[in-house]
Amino acid sequence: MKAAARKMSNGSPANKGVFGIHHVTAITGDPQRNIEFYANNLGLRFVKLTVNQDDPTSYHLYYGDEVGHPGTILTFFNWPNISKGQRGRSEVAAVSFLIPENSIRYWIDRFKEKRIEFRGPYKRFENEQVITFNDPEGLELELAAHKSSKNRDASVWKEGPIPIEHAIRGFYSVTLSEGGYERTASVLIDELGFVSTQQDGSRFRYEIPREYAREEENIGGASIVDVLCLPYTQQAIIGIGSVHHVAYRTPSDKQQQVLRQSIVRAGLNATPVIDRFYFHSVYFQEPGGILFEIATNPPGFTIDEKAEELGTHLVLPPWLEPDRKYLEKVLPKVNLPSSSKTAKVATRKENGINQ
Repeated sequence: MKAAARKMSNGSPANKGVFGIHHVTAITGDPQRNIEFYANNLGLRFVKLTVNQDDPTSYHLYYGDEVGHPGTILTFFNWPNISKGQRGRSEVAAVSFLIPENSIRYWIDRFKEKRIEFRGPYKRFENEQVITFNDPEGLELELAAHKSSKNRDASVWKEGPIPIEHAIRGFYSVTLSEGGYERTASVLIDELGFVSTQQDGSRFRYEIPREYAREEENIGGASIVDVLCLPYTQQAIIGIGSVHHVAYRTPSDKQQQVLRQSIVRAGLNATPVIDRFYFHSVYFQEPGGILFEIATNPPGFTIDEKAEELGTHLVLPPWLEPDRKYLEKVLPKVNLPSSSKTAKVATRKENGINQ
């Protein structure tokens, strides 16, 4: 079906303090295979090896651009003992990465070389070419070729296996699968500041206007949420190969508090602010049941490591440092990716982790 004309159907509302996606967190049952796929096959920088703060005997893996800027961060909880997820409604159905417009052929050839099955490329709306594929545990991923990649060249990970001109430029969008769309749309628009821009059949698109992001932060991009209305689909079961939650970014603790108050006034239950060390978080469920988070841009991933050392050894938040020896004993050993900049650093920081 032909996409509807682009429109700002809600006028020009004042920005709510959300400027796009901060991170997406999914679930893996195999940290080594996960690292090999995302760092070696997709070429994302492995930004942080740490633990799940709510379950410290399991890893929390972080990937992103050269320093893990908000809008590029894909993370995984390592929960090997839970069931595999089942796809359906009330979940994040797909995570889309941004690539340059002329990179489709490179990625098709790379997927064929790596024996990664894919679908496409196919056209979405007026100006996107999309390749769909899955990670080894079934998480649905997309590569979206779009001209906006030109605005996100500065922080590309230059030491990975992908040539710079074809490397992933962070997130492009996420797709939410819902039984209906109006109540989810209301939260996106009224509480988070998205605007309705396009519709193609059962796919509804919401975006943060670019002018708002450029006024208050220098990150930009990763500002699209698609809602896919699938009323006759079974309820999703979150597990290995599923997205656990999607986080939206805000520039300050003060703005996060304003957002939290607005979310509560809208009748949604929100957690208190939780210190995740690299950012501060507020969680709530949108009406369709998907877990949302509001995460602050600061402090960032260089709060406890130099940029050149990111992802080279196990790091713990200060309150878990007393448990380091125990955690290093119970956590599974993993081989971490290396680059020309990190190889020398890594040899000095084993900490029970192989490099």
